[in-house]
Amino acid sequence: MTTQNIGILKALTAKMDYLDQRQRVISQNIANADTPDYKPNDLKPVDFSSLLKTETGRIVVRPQATHPDHMPPPGEVRPPKNGPQDGTYEVAPAGNAVVLEEQLIASNQTVMDYNLMTNLYQKNVAMFRTVIGR
Repeated sequence: MTTQNIGILKALTAKMDYLDQRQRVISQNIANADTPDYKPNDLKPVDFSSLLKTETGRIVVRPQATHPDHMPPPGEVRPPKNGPQDGTYEVAPAGNAVVLEEQLIASNQTVMDYNLMTNLYQKNVAMFRTVIGR
C-alpha cells in the first residue's frame, strides 16, 4: 500500500497542489504590477471539504439555516457584515488593477495554508509510522 491510496493524504496533496498553483498566479500578478491594462487573476476556490467527504466516505449532517438570524453550525463563523470587496477599486492611470497590498496578503495566506497542510501531512505520516511500528 502506498500513500497515494490513503484518502486523507490524497486530499492533503490535492490542497497543496492547489495552493502551489495559486501562489504561482499571485506571483505573476505581482510581477505584472506595472504592466499597462493588466488585470489580476486568481484561482477559483475549491471546496476541499467535499473532496475530503468523498475520499473518506463520511457524510457530515449539518442543520439548515433558514433565516439569517439563526446560529451557524459548530465550527463555522458567520460572515461579517462588511465583507471583503468584490473587485478592485484601485486602477492605475495605465489601466493596471493590481493592488500590491492585496496580492501580498493573498500570498501570505497561501503560504500559511501550505505550511498547515505540510504539518498535517507530516503528522499523518508520523501516525502511520507509529501504527506500523517504525
